[in-house]
Amino acid sequence: MIVEKKETYSLISTKENSIQVFYKSFEKQVDNFKNENLILELSNFINYKKEDFLLFLEIAQEKKNNGTSFVIVNAKANIDDFPEDFNIVPTIIEAEDILEMEAIERELGF
Repeated sequence: MIVEKKETYSLISTKENSIQVFYKSFEKQVDNFKNENLILELSNFINYKKEDFLLFLEIAQEKKNNGTSFVIVNAKANIDDFPEDFNIVPTIIEAEDILEMEAIERELGF
């Protein structure tokens, strides 16, 4: 797991060959990022199933309840396969846009 601290979020990426292996490692450390916005960049070179992404759904919901954002970056994921409030985008730039929009929504009380 590779962690890069940015101004408004932490970028977490992986070179793991297995999403399950990465998820177990990430799950052990997610509390270290409790009050931070997270962007999780998953390699586009690994074939993921819908169920693999859904491993992160509970964490995404917890982050939202804590007033922070959680976005997965993967160009191969079909966003129509996931709940509307589960943020999956193809690029980091779009992930940063999601963070900004959600920060504005929180400021406005949504």
